[in-house]
Order: sequence, then structure tokens, then C-alpha cells
Amino acid sequence: MALASLPVLALLAGCDGPLDYDLRGQIGGFNTTAAAQTATTHRPAADARGLITYPSYQVAVAERGDTVSDVATRIGLPVGEISRFNGMQPGDTLRKGEIIALPRRAPDSLPAADGSTSPGGVDIASLAGSAIDASPTTSPNPGSVTTTNLQPTAPERPAAVQAGPEPVRHKVVRGETAYTISRLYQVPVKSLAEWNGLGSDFAIREGQHLLIPLKDQQRSRTPVVPVTTAPGEGSATPTPPSATKPLPEEDLAPANVASQNLPTVDVPAPSRASQSAMAYPVQGKIVQTYAQGRNDGIDIAAASGAPVKAAEAGTVAAITKDSKNIPIIVIRHDPQLLTIYANVDKILVSKGDRVKRGQTIANLQETEGATLHFEVRNGYDSLDPLPYLN
Repeated sequence: MALASLPVLALLAGCDGPLDYDLRGQIGGFNTTAAAQTATTHRPAADARGLITYPSYQVAVAERGDTVSDVATRIGLPVGEISRFNGMQPGDTLRKGEIIALPRRAPDSLPAADGSTSPGGVDIASLAGSAIDASPTTSPNPGSVTTTNLQPTAPERPAAVQAGPEPVRHKVVRGETAYTISRLYQVPVKSLAEWNGLGSDFAIREGQHLLIPLKDQQRSRTPVVPVTTAPGEGSATPTPPSATKPLPEEDLAPANVASQNLPTVDVPAPSRASQSAMAYPVQGKIVQTYAQGRNDGIDIAAASGAPVKAAEAGTVAAITKDSKNIPIIVIRHDPQLLTIYANVDKILVSKGDRVKRGQTIANLQETEGATLHFEVRNGYDSLDPLPYLN
């Protein structure tokens, strides 16, 4: 028995590169060994809260003994939202290093003990960031508003965004295994397990989000392509008979179109509009001005049920509600600039709709002393709306 194993050991010792443990592709001539053994990089280290941040999404890394609820508390997102997104229960225990996908970006800082300064306790900064991530990248009215000269204020604890390429985030469907996914993306199943904190059995579940390991470009090898000679290469190509006889000359007369016969189009003169960057969303009196950290926008008192209009052309990026079940509308005007309208009612638009400057999007609540809370944001950062309105 020992003598029979010597040829196998000699074969394995002579292999150049990692060992292909499952010997896939060695039967029938179909060989996927090179794809399974492609070198990958290590997963980036998480920050102090256990977050790994990429340009398009974030994931959380569990610590030893964590539950889904523990992770949600540490990063400042609702546990129910994280549980549903990952197909888990709040009390499910996680392995050390296990990846939890986040449905949206976590806030840069945890909410204070007295709640948020935003209307109704809504984290407007996270909402604005989610609106940017979920909205189309093309602005419906490019150039109408610019943020070139803006000086945004840095968040308290901004998450460091990973440089370089962004890993694919794969959602597991029924019937998939770690092995089928590793073959699909041509990465070793061991790397897939290390990146996602899988157990020794490589078990995965339906609805789980997996990070696909990035290839290590420095260690990848370029296969040597053998040089072959095509049939007939080196022999003279005969000249076709048609090439020795020139084509007949064509006498083409230039087109003679009288300019006076061309149709004319009457272009109406543009109407004179306001020179301000944005229009007031409602007609009324400003009862509270912008104060960073205390009031992230302005409050405008107006008639009960007054129409609320879009301050500038854009796309409806989000429609949500605060803790008092009052709707909030977010409109995106360019890749970073957003306007937010709170304390509204009878919404006339839907998420994804394109709106024009001055278009009615909702009505003010029909209550005594109704006020519209209006914000302008550059991504996560609030800005004073008055320079845009005046």
C-alpha cells in the first residue's frame, strides 16, 4: 500500500502552486484547477465598530459571541431592518468574523441620548446618504445647481472607504453551495469562507449575502500562449483581377438646395425666471433659521394645506416617515445635492419621479400653525438653505 502511494506523492510534490484538494477537472479532460487556485487578497480590516465600507455598500463583521441584535446596536441601524435583509432573526448567534450585509449605510455617529435633532427623530444624514446610493447617477437637469464652491463640513466619525476595486456582493439563492459559488466566480472556496466567516463545513443559507474575494493581481500569472503559424502564412497572396482594372469615374453633380426654400422654426424667447439657485418651496415666513447641530434646515410657517413645491428640478430619491408617521420627501438634484421636505401631507409624487422647479409635490399639513421643515444637503452634510433661496 505504501509503495502504491509513492507515485501519487511524487506527482503532488512536483506541482507548481497550491494543491487542488478536490481534484476537480482531472476526469474527462475538463480542467478548472487554474480557476479554483487563482490567488486572492485578504479581506480588509474592519474599523472600530466592525464596519468595512466600500463606495456602494457597507458590511459589518461580527465579534465572538455577537448576535444580530448586538451588531445592529454597535453600528446604529434598526435590528429588524438588518435581520430582514439577511434572512435572520435578531437573536441568531454569529460566528467570529462572519459578514453581515447592511441594507444602507450606517450613521457616522450613534444617536445621542436625547434623540436626533432632525424632525420626528429621523436620521436625515443617513437618509440623505441612502438617497444618493439608491438614486440614478444621471441628474435630470445637469448644470442647474452646482456644488463646486461648497465647503462641506466633515462628519464626526466618517467611515474610511476602501480604495481599489469593490468586491461583488452575491446573494445566495436556493440550491447554491459555497463550492458552486466559488466555481462561478473562479475563486478558491477557502478564500470565500475566510472573507465571509463561514464555518468549517462551508455551510451557507438562502438569502445570505457573500463577498466575493478580490483577485491578487500581483500573484496572478499570465499564461504562456504558444506561437502557432496560421495555414498559408508566408506565401504570396495573388492579386485579384478586379484590383488591376480601375473603377469608372462618376460625375456626381453637387446638390443644389436653395437656402430660401428651407423651412424656418419660430423659437419663443425664454421667460425671465428667478436668478436664485432654488425657489422657495412654500410661500410663508421663516420662523426658525439654520443652526448647524441644532436645526439642520429652516422652518417656514405657511397657510394650512398650502402647496409644497420642488425647489429645483430633480429626481424623487426617497419618501419616508418620521416617528409621528409624518411623510418626508427627499429630492436629488445632482450626484451630491439634495433637498428635504418634512411635515408634508397628500404627496403627489412617487420615488423615482422626475420633477420640475416649482412643481407641486405635496401639501402642507392641515394643522394650526403648520410649518415646513426644509433642508439642503451636500451628501451627509447639512447646508444653510438661505444662500440658495436668496
